[in-house]
Amino acid sequence: MPIISAPYEFNEEDLYVDLESVLGSPLYLKCEGFNFTGSIKQKAAVEMVEAAERSGALAPGSVLVESSSGNLGVALSAIAASKGYRFVCVTDSRCNLASRRLMEALGATVHTVTEPLVDGGFLAARLGYVRSLCASDERYVWLNQYTNDANWHAHYRTTAPAVDRAFPHLDVLFVGAGTTGTLMGCARWYKAHRPGVRIVAVDSVGSVAFGHPPAPRMIPGLGSGVRPPLLDESYVDDVVLVPEPATVNTCRRLAARGFLFGGSTGTVVSGAARWLAEHADGERPTAVAVSPDLGERYLDTVYHANWVQGVYGADALDPEHPPMVLPLPSGS
Repeated sequence: MPIISAPYEFNEEDLYVDLESVLGSPLYLKCEGFNFTGSIKQKAAVEMVEAAERSGALAPGSVLVESSSGNLGVALSAIAASKGYRFVCVTDSRCNLASRRLMEALGATVHTVTEPLVDGGFLAARLGYVRSLCASDERYVWLNQYTNDANWHAHYRTTAPAVDRAFPHLDVLFVGAGTTGTLMGCARWYKAHRPGVRIVAVDSVGSVAFGHPPAPRMIPGLGSGVRPPLLDESYVDDVVLVPEPATVNTCRRLAARGFLFGGSTGTVVSGAARWLAEHADGERPTAVAVSPDLGERYLDTVYHANWVQGVYGADALDPEHPPMVLPLPSGS
């Protein structure tokens, strides 16, 4: 029985769900939503905070500040409370209400950006606010998950080796792309230790991360309005783009079998199922997808029929919106 004295000391590394009975194709889902703060972002949060402490950038009296669409903000709220730091999370109007309330319950200050910038959307607007905040007071310490190598190193050190221990004969790993910290940490580890494993990035339609055109996105977590500085496409074998209605349908399909997962998980599972359908060629590859979080924080959005129909249209809950398996842009 684990006994912890700080919320960030517990990660559940060994829980997988076999989704073959749901999807009709073999896929194991690594569940990160049972980490103490509720998502895979806990790993990156701990790594970045402790790296900042070791470097001296973060000291007593410092005020943590970070841009987050939700899960990292919740993780940092818990860590800051445990360690005695103040924390300001800069988010935007797509952040789930449950995530905002969780952060505030943990003592964080939440600033919500309501207007996107023409170039870079909500993310660019959030980053602009963070920079202005840091310029106003030297006590603010921006961890900057978008450029911080501790973000991907957390998954190089923990997530990828955990998958390898459970599935030493893995054929393909599916990882969602947001800041690309999880993706790059896992991809770098596998290219160094198991280069035969295919790394498939799963992104949202409307994200510009892999050079595809921008479009509005309403589900937080995956996707980016600017190119992620951490991304190195040379470590990625394939990219799958998933329309948000497909994310919703996959989440609700899983929930109908008793598995309530978050929007990012719906995107990754949807993309993985499409990739396997197109690439399995009658074989049964050993495939794992990384699930970032559970579904409770999405009850007012992905799992709320009125929200889904209001955002995507009256037929959004019924028709298929297949993901697209796309090549990496030329020059990658």
